[in-house]
Amino acid sequence: MPLIAFKPSGITVDVPEGSGLLEAAKIAGVSIEAPCGGHGICGKCLVKILSGKVDFKNTGMMPVDLLSEGYVLTCKTRVLDEPVSVQVVTQFDKEQGKFSKTSEDMLLISKDLMPSNDDLDFLIKKVSLIVPPPAMGDGLSDFDRIKKAVLAELGCQELEIPFSVLKTLPSVLRDKENENRTNSERGDDGYGNGNHVEGMITIAYLEKNGVINIVDIEPLNTTSQNYGIAVDIGTTTIAVQLVYLPEARIIASKTGYNPQIECGLDVISRINYARKPDRLEELRHKVLGTINSMVKELAAAHNVNQRFIYNASIAGNTTMVHLLMGIIPEYIRLEPYTPALYEVPYIKASDLGIDINPNTFVFIAPSVGSYVGGDITSGLLCTSLATNSEDVCLFIDIGTNGELILGNNDFLIGCACSAGPAFEGGGIENGMRASQGAIERTEVAKDTGIAEYSIIGNVPPIGICGSGMISLIANLFQTGWIDAAGKLDRTRPCASIDTSTKNAKYTIAPAESTQNGNPILITEADIDNLIRAKAAIFSACRVMLQQIDKDFEDLTTMYIAGGFGRYLDIHKSTIIGLIPDLPSTKFKFIGNSSIIGAYMTLVSKKHREKQHAIFQKITYLDLSTEHTYMDQYTAALFLPHTDSSLFPNVK
Repeated sequence: MPLIAFKPSGITVDVPEGSGLLEAAKIAGVSIEAPCGGHGICGKCLVKILSGKVDFKNTGMMPVDLLSEGYVLTCKTRVLDEPVSVQVVTQFDKEQGKFSKTSEDMLLISKDLMPSNDDLDFLIKKVSLIVPPPAMGDGLSDFDRIKKAVLAELGCQELEIPFSVLKTLPSVLRDKENENRTNSERGDDGYGNGNHVEGMITIAYLEKNGVINIVDIEPLNTTSQNYGIAVDIGTTTIAVQLVYLPEARIIASKTGYNPQIECGLDVISRINYARKPDRLEELRHKVLGTINSMVKELAAAHNVNQRFIYNASIAGNTTMVHLLMGIIPEYIRLEPYTPALYEVPYIKASDLGIDINPNTFVFIAPSVGSYVGGDITSGLLCTSLATNSEDVCLFIDIGTNGELILGNNDFLIGCACSAGPAFEGGGIENGMRASQGAIERTEVAKDTGIAEYSIIGNVPPIGICGSGMISLIANLFQTGWIDAAGKLDRTRPCASIDTSTKNAKYTIAPAESTQNGNPILITEADIDNLIRAKAAIFSACRVMLQQIDKDFEDLTTMYIAGGFGRYLDIHKSTIIGLIPDLPSTKFKFIGNSSIIGAYMTLVSKKHREKQHAIFQKITYLDLSTEHTYMDQYTAALFLPHTDSSLFPNVK
């Protein structure tokens, strides 16, 4: 039998030829994440084959460059009759190395949907050109000479230049700034390399309606110094990517929590908080501070001058965009639920407060409705809904708000429902976000009712996250320790269940095993919160399908997006009735599709135009006016549902 060695743990195991690599890892006790149940659709069970040969069946998840480096998905890999050494991609690797969360999510998107080299077309472009030197009696100012050269080079009729750039013209044209520049501020051509060309300058510009809007003018050829940022502003998290535009290459990514959480867990609470002007400004500064600190950190780590960040693409829900811009969001929540704007015009970075080139313009993804924002129109670029496919698909972004899009190339319907913060750990007595110390998975013994659990970071637990809650409730339900209404069993003795009060409690981790010395438990009220959250999502899906006289079986694909969706266990989520009882092959995880869509629109005009076409095509469905929604919601307030025929495989 071949010997399988797992690195860096050094654990080895003998398995029969033809055994699955994921099963071998389980036998060896090596933890490898596979939330899709081993169907090759989530891309999470990534490992690198260091030596030996294996039989890997690619499902299309793995790009060619990773395959060439020896990476495979364990769930689709079988061992052959020879020893194999396997490098497990750890959580640290994913967060700190080439597999950062946002980069890892790129693996989940079909390569056919991603921008190709031929698609590269930035909002702000750079071009080098020669400006003739001044001559006695020609009557031309520095501005006249630049204008003439630029319009001749780009074939346009008008040129606009900001005052801050206008002031630099004498120095730029005579290359006086070069004396005070550091190497990191200089372009590749000319600076210190003896390639100086008299009169050569580089302009960064936006072309709009035949008018050249100058962003910056630099001496010599600095066209290679061109960077961009893609930003996703979520209700809970903020993600930033730093991109080298000539190659459309993501240099680095960073994700952090949205500090606005301190002022409210969901968009409604933040809208209420922002009623006073000083509080609105506080929320704006919180999100800007986080974005700018991330940009500064990423740029400094890779020796990038922030002046050379000329392009920015931002995606966020409707409320987050209003708060970023400092616009009163109050009327988003008041009937008739009218935002200040859906489609944001180009705004200068200095006006917005983003610390990149101050004169550049920022692209913000368009929103569809009060609660279906630019994060969704960006996310749709990662799905077949952005193509000419006739397949009916459902896109769902599960988070504090549940946003859904249903359709194909003929139609798109969008809606949003308030799932609440339960999936993010909010409103749960010992709930927390999916970070180190969170219980993320459980198994409940049928006879004793006692839970075993796994913890993010393999440290003593401090709480339980959304995926852990789903796993726990599914296990308690299947083993009979809670009923369909989410009530704990009061008829059998169980050391983990306390029914001494009306709100019974279930202890997951005893006090002696936790970081703070307090037990980690859930109450029946916590379970009820999660049931209401899952009911909101499932009932919204059913109402959407009813609009076109379809059912779940008619769906070709169900796309699951969002930070929380990354950790969903399909089987457990079906047991509690969060997602429909469908074959696992119909589900496709696409991770943080909002940041991926922001990246696409950052580097490609084709994708900006595609997003605009999607935006115009979506019909927004307001669930508050749909009388069937409350009926569907009420029916879904049980595990998995009052209609058991909807979940034939849940026993």
